[in-house]
Amino acid sequence: MTDEQSRDARAFETLAIHAGNTPDPLTGAVVPPIYQVSTYKQDGVGGLRGGYEYSRSANPTRTALEENLAALEGGRRGLAFASGLAAEDCLLRTLLSPGDHVVIPNDAYGGTFRLFAKVVSRWGVEWSVADTSDPAAVRAALTPRTKVVWVETPSNPLLGITDIAAVAEIARSAGARLVVDNTFASPYLQQPIALGADVVVHSTTKYMGGHSDVVGGALVTNDAGIAEELAFHQNAMGAVAGPFDAWLVLRGVKTLAVRMDRHSENATRIADMLTAHPKVSQVLYPGLPEHAGHEVAAKQMKAFGGMVSFRVKGGEEAAVEVCNRTRLFTLGESLGGVESLVEHPGRMTHASVAGSALEVPADLVRLSVGIESGDDLLADLKQALG
Repeated sequence: MTDEQSRDARAFETLAIHAGNTPDPLTGAVVPPIYQVSTYKQDGVGGLRGGYEYSRSANPTRTALEENLAALEGGRRGLAFASGLAAEDCLLRTLLSPGDHVVIPNDAYGGTFRLFAKVVSRWGVEWSVADTSDPAAVRAALTPRTKVVWVETPSNPLLGITDIAAVAEIARSAGARLVVDNTFASPYLQQPIALGADVVVHSTTKYMGGHSDVVGGALVTNDAGIAEELAFHQNAMGAVAGPFDAWLVLRGVKTLAVRMDRHSENATRIADMLTAHPKVSQVLYPGLPEHAGHEVAAKQMKAFGGMVSFRVKGGEEAAVEVCNRTRLFTLGESLGGVESLVEHPGRMTHASVAGSALEVPADLVRLSVGIESGDDLLADLKQALG
């Protein structure tokens, strides 16, 4: 992506529809074609037409998505992967070497924790846990070997909020890179690069795709050096987004702004209802004034997103029963689709952190609030709670 593109002053809603979406020069098609192709005819030995030689290295449909992602996050370059964890793996192999140290959140996605605890640690990278909502705790967790500070905000599943600008300054002063998983917020609600992050991570499976029909991941950075290294490792390791998957995410992104507005509106109504419900002991939603991270979230987010977690009086079995009784909220993992989902993190998405410092409360229920009628969603949760 060019410097001019990275400084594109057009509104987010306009970029979401137009960035990377150049009409096809041959037919005028307004939607980028799906280049379902593995290799390309060369104009003489080493003469690459448009820079394409093999679709692991580059594919025009993937290029369109990557340009779009970079524009939305305000970065110089975006890279699209086969999954969010594939993106994370590429990033860690790029930024880290044996003997390095990483600070990770005490409330991280279970798959991210598994990647650090069961995979990355096997090749000599050490990690420690910190409450990233407390900048002082992040500073205390740093060592002379810390190369990466990893943040999720809002976090999964406890909806913790980290002050990105404050932690960016702490990481920078220690010579470490700040990585922000922006999956829960999406670039419509929050842009970590503008707040000092070095790299932004996405599971594009979630809000970016938005329709529960694709698995993908992305990295975006404003650092040209990191971008080149990431591109080298992406090509060398090969976990790239396929053209059809890239096309699905590119299609989904076009409605990201309007979807996030509705997700946030519905989630706010649900959080308010749950706060007053006699069978709920705690509601975790950064839009609530009593949330510990509310002021920071209000400062760095446009709205508070579509994820709500809550704890049920009666313990684990009562929480499981709530999950089993919903009718509109589908019991399932993942999040960010137009349809509402409910899950029990302790037994589902976060089972891998059981017994660790990241273990989640057994009475916790996580909601991915969709864009259905808010009235219908409220009625469903009320009947599920009984």
